[in-house]
Amino acid sequence: MADFEIGVIGAGVVGLAIAARLSEKCKNLVVLEKNEKYGMETSSRNSEVIHAGIYYEPGSLKATLCVAGRDELYSLCRQHDVGHTQLGKIITATNEKELNQLEEVYRLGTRNGVELEILDRNQTLRLEPHINTVGAILSPKTGIVSAHQLMDHYYHAALSNGVTVQHHCEVTGIEKTNNGYLITVKEGGQTSTFTSEKVINSAGLYSDRIAELAGIDIDKAGYRMVYAKGSYFSVVSSKAKLVSRLVYPMPNKETLGVHVVLDLGGRLRFGPDTEYQDDRNFDYSVDDTKRNVFGDSVRRIFPAITDEDLAPDMSGFRPKLQRKGEPEKDWVIVHEKESGLEGFINLIGMESPALTASAAIARYVETLLA
Repeated sequence: MADFEIGVIGAGVVGLAIAARLSEKCKNLVVLEKNEKYGMETSSRNSEVIHAGIYYEPGSLKATLCVAGRDELYSLCRQHDVGHTQLGKIITATNEKELNQLEEVYRLGTRNGVELEILDRNQTLRLEPHINTVGAILSPKTGIVSAHQLMDHYYHAALSNGVTVQHHCEVTGIEKTNNGYLITVKEGGQTSTFTSEKVINSAGLYSDRIAELAGIDIDKAGYRMVYAKGSYFSVVSSKAKLVSRLVYPMPNKETLGVHVVLDLGGRLRFGPDTEYQDDRNFDYSVDDTKRNVFGDSVRRIFPAITDEDLAPDMSGFRPKLQRKGEPEKDWVIVHEKESGLEGFINLIGMESPALTASAAIARYVETLLA
């Protein structure tokens, strides 16, 4: 008999959501987290946006789970007093050429079932008089959430269901056995092993490495990730009230662009930019020499901001399955039965909108295990 029925690797927002969901029925579940606390990486270093589901390929996991997860997240936040605001988002076209792209974004979003409204210049300026626009899309279902409070909810829900959470616990080996998996971990310099009938790999920035430990050829499977560093600059408080919604530029094929980010405390930030790297040398410092480049990007949509208004704020890393210059790829959420790994679920490339979709992702994983 295995020590645990389910082992979840990674205590970011997705891993915690999965643990909270599965522990409603499974009372013998362990979460393994290599850091001292949950959610210390991608989950706590992002824009904290509740995405409506606009940009993603119709029928993709990102599209379907974002739209479902968005509504579920709003309901969860209201029910459990998780800090959030449904403030809406403007996607602005700053010149006539971008108006054609605006129509494309609108069509894509509506195909995904997202409520959107096209605005002309005057309508847009009535909502956000300080932005640069010739027309825009209004997304009323977009909002912001306290990622920390959301993770805190999932964490305590899991604990109340009897889940064991092991911090400072790094997985270093996974071996298939007759009854499940033998998992080797390193804790405080000591190595130990335990067994689990099923394993869920929700290791975020390290999820391809965990898949490799389980014996999967990550290059052949298309699981090898790259990492996109995104930096943010904060804005002086005197200009923080010049905008009341999230404001995004027209997206390009790689990113959604540097956008206006509001948090629940009323702070105004801009970000993230995108710097690709292949290694896991995660330097979270923000380069102040980017200020001028950031300023130029910001002024395309928010002309009132000067370089002197900006200050380095924070950065985060996003796990990506696509390389620089490649079109966006969908998440990998798969039961690896065909690889001979019965009961092993991989979640790889879990970048945005995974925060928004976290509850829906947990439900989807539950169906894969059924």
